[in-house]
Parts: sequence; C-alpha cells; structure tokens
Amino acid sequence: MEGDHSITAQPQRANGSVPEGLRKDRANGGAALKSLPIWSLKQNGILQSLAAGGEQRKTEEESAEVQQAREQWDALERIQPVLPEDLTPTPLISFNEALQHFQTTDLSELLRNIQPTLHRTGLAAIAHFLFGPPRLHRELIEERNLVFAIAQCSLDNGQKVHTRVLQTIYKRLTGTRLDCPRYGPHWETVGFQGTDPATDLRGTGFLGLMHTLYLVMDPDTLPLALDIYKLSQHPVQNFPFVVMSINMTRIALHALREEVLSKECNRRQQVVGVLNEFYVATFLHLFQVWKFQQKTISDSGFVLKEVETFAKKNPKQILKRLEAFLKETRTGSGASVSPDTPSNHASPGEGGIGLAAPGAREKEMNFTGVCELPPEMEGEARLI
Repeated sequence: MEGDHSITAQPQRANGSVPEGLRKDRANGGAALKSLPIWSLKQNGILQSLAAGGEQRKTEEESAEVQQAREQWDALERIQPVLPEDLTPTPLISFNEALQHFQTTDLSELLRNIQPTLHRTGLAAIAHFLFGPPRLHRELIEERNLVFAIAQCSLDNGQKVHTRVLQTIYKRLTGTRLDCPRYGPHWETVGFQGTDPATDLRGTGFLGLMHTLYLVMDPDTLPLALDIYKLSQHPVQNFPFVVMSINMTRIALHALREEVLSKECNRRQQVVGVLNEFYVATFLHLFQVWKFQQKTISDSGFVLKEVETFAKKNPKQILKRLEAFLKETRTGSGASVSPDTPSNHASPGEGGIGLAAPGAREKEMNFTGVCELPPEMEGEARLI
C-alpha cells in the first residue's frame, strides 16, 4: 500500500503534458499575479528579482503577465512624482499686500456709487456746519473714497487675493497650516453664520474681511484677536467671532461717514490707519464689556447699539484706551482688559455700558447680524 501511495503522490505526465491540477494552479497563479498592482509587485520583491536576474534562470516560458508587469514598472520608474497643486498651502497675506491689490485695481464703477459722507438737510446741516467736526482734508479724500469702494466689493472666488485673505484669517485663528475648502461648515468655527463666508459680507463688503485680516496679522493686535476668539468659543458667552468683527467694521464705517474720525485723520494725515485702529479699539471695548459684564448672545443687539453710541461719541478716548492697552501688552506688564469705568450702571456718555434689563437674557434672540439690524438701530447712517 505504501508503494501505491507513493506512486499516486507523484505528478503524472503523459507525453510531456502538464497534469490538469498543475494547469489550474498555474492559471490561478497567473490571474492572481495579474490582479496585483504594479507597486505591490515591486514591494513584494517579485520585480526586483526579475530585474536582478534572480536565482532562477530566465526561460523562454516566462509568462506574458510578468513581462508586461516588468515593462510597466520600467515606465513607472521614469515618472517623476509631482505634488498636487491643491495640497500646496496658500501663503499667508499681509494687510498691506491685500490693500495694495485694491489700490492697483480699477474700482471706478464702485466709486460712482459710494456715499462717503452723511447727507444732512435743514437745521441738521446748519448745526453740523457750525458745531460739527472739521471737514476731511482734500488730500485725504481719495484714500477715504477707496475705503468705501472696498466696502462695496463682494467676495470674488476668481481673485486669488480674496481667497488668500479668507485662508489667512482661518489659519491665524485656528492655528492650522493647511488650506480649507471654500465652502463648508468649518467656516462656522471661526464665526461665520453659514457655509459660505460671502453671505455675511453684504453690509460691509470686503472691508469686513480686511479689518479682520488686520486684526489677526498685526503682531500687536494678534494676542487680542486670540483672546476675543477664545471668548467667542465660551460655552455660555459665545458669539460668532467674524460676524461680530464685521459689526465693528460697520460701526467704523458709520463713524467715518459721519465725519467723527475726520479730526484724527487730518491730524495723522491718513484714513486707513485711523480707521483700522478705531475698528480695533471698538472691538476691544466690546470685548471688555462682553467679558466682564457677563454678556450673552441674547444681549447682542443692546450691546452693539451701546458700543456704537459710545465709540462715536468718544473717538479720541477709545483710541487712547487702545494705545494704552497695546503699550502694556508690548512691555509685558500685564495689560488689564477690564473696562476703565467698571460701573455696571454707567451711561454710555460716562464710559460704561449698563447691564441688560432683568429678564432680557430669558428672551430668545438670534445674533444681530450685519444685515439684520432694524432701521432704528442704524441711526442716520445707512449701510452701503
């Protein structure tokens, strides 16, 4: 029986033919080899042994599949890897570079539609002429008009500078180095109200993003920006950061249009720099009130109105507060972010903002967006 067993265990050949079982094994092996990707063959050492000759002699019976695999691998070796363009991070952009883009862009169509000053009639015009702030110097009018033209620019996906501004704001606030998609819920993380940032810019145009860019790119104001952003993520006192920033731009535009900032612009012989600082100073004031008076989203409409009233009535004071705050921050002496006048019941004219009326927080309110302000909250100024 042992002899019979040993005989049946040996493969039988008849006239040099391959047994049926071996033919199936060889066919299955060829199919399996063909199904493997080229890179896995290289990794498993099959093609290396072929390229080096291997320990076995190359015969004329080498399968067509292996020969094809070798040719494909040789072709693959000659291809140079290229990093996909969409994986290359977009470089950050500075405020000055973004501003230069608008300075060198034809904005003539937008300039025809701007309203750089508030139109007054009757007694209001006479009183403003006699007792109001000085007129802006003639040499600054072009710079002022540029500001209002930018405020009419919409977000354009075809403009590389526009997308760089968006990406820079997102990266500086979140700390990531990678680009994010143009649309998506990730924009809500930094305080937009939806998946498309453009929908929040209707009130201030691209100037709203320019001011946010200034806040996060200036090394002096970046720590303040991150502090405000941190507060905006608070479980109770949270608010949409970028939308709040755009509201500060709206207040700054109103102040410029109402010529509240003309005296300071004339003194410093610039408009953009004064407007940027007034925006930051107003945001600092709101941050102090919101944090230390325990404001919540239900207080937003009231707080925004009071902050606007105070900032426009006291532009010099609010700018000096910012200057002192930044000076203490630079010297590392521990700048206090608490308001100068800690009275919870002070009137806006006295430098404080009163707390909301009892029960105000119990009333459900949506955040007051830039374009959602009721007419009576805009005063005489009109959004462009």
